[in-house]
Amino acid sequence: MQRLPDMNLLPSLDALLRAGSVAGAATEMRISASAMSRALGRLRRVVGDELLVPSGRGLTLTPRARELQPRVEAALASALAALRPQPELELGVLKREFTLRTNDGVAVMFGPALTERVLREAPGVRLRLLPEGEENPADLRDRIDLDVGQMHDLPHDIRTGRLGEYSYAAVARADGPYADERLTPERFAALPHITVTRRGRVRSVVDEGLAELGLARDVLATAPTYTAACFFALRSDALALVPRRFAIEAARAMPLAVLDIPLDLPAYPLVQAWHLRVDTDPAHRWLRGALAEIVTALGPTGGGPAGQTAPDAAI
Repeated sequence: MQRLPDMNLLPSLDALLRAGSVAGAATEMRISASAMSRALGRLRRVVGDELLVPSGRGLTLTPRARELQPRVEAALASALAALRPQPELELGVLKREFTLRTNDGVAVMFGPALTERVLREAPGVRLRLLPEGEENPADLRDRIDLDVGQMHDLPHDIRTGRLGEYSYAAVARADGPYADERLTPERFAALPHITVTRRGRVRSVVDEGLAELGLARDVLATAPTYTAACFFALRSDALALVPRRFAIEAARAMPLAVLDIPLDLPAYPLVQAWHLRVDTDPAHRWLRGALAEIVTALGPTGGGPAGQTAPDAAI
């Protein structure tokens, strides 16, 4: 590798080229004329040109010096910009693309509010939401900017922030035979169920809770997403079990009734995760803060919106 010259000479070169004299450059740099003269000598050896030569009673720039002048100014300005603290974030002019990974439940909950906020506060930002799949936390190191859902066994270089909790509810078609019922455990177990799972497994904490009461249920179908489960319920007399906040949003857009599940089921944490590389990035911090505020504004119903299912936990 080629040995770099002393970069401390760059400010002196800039001052000499602009002042056109050793004395003027020394005054600008607040050093003695002899110190500036020594700097000029070193610059002549590095550049391979005299730079300033006698002309009458003063000095004049050589052709090489005049050629260097705009480049030196630009290099110095670039170096100073690189070493200054990061400027305050200006959302109105921010140009950035963020890739987020989550499931359809979370996307339905925060997606509309987040896109509305982006358009209002940071119109140059673009959101790219990817579906959950075979998640690898290492994707946060280069491919994913923010992961939202349940997080397990994260590497040491991943940071997390808790957004809240979510619980589950049942939805049924609004004109169905039990849409207005207050479900009992027995009635709940007797009705056909639609659950959401990526791998088709049907047993979950619901079955454990029913078993403690001496009951068992029949899972009519499994669906790959919460949205699909709601559409299944619209064309059947089955209950679709989905996160409560998602159920409320779905009932606003579809003729669905939201029913309480008559079991003592656990709440699940909703977490956002990101890599250390963006931990202090102002734009990324704004994104995380915006998401946290949106989740909080959703209110206490179910403790928050839906999160990613555990590795393959059906409800």
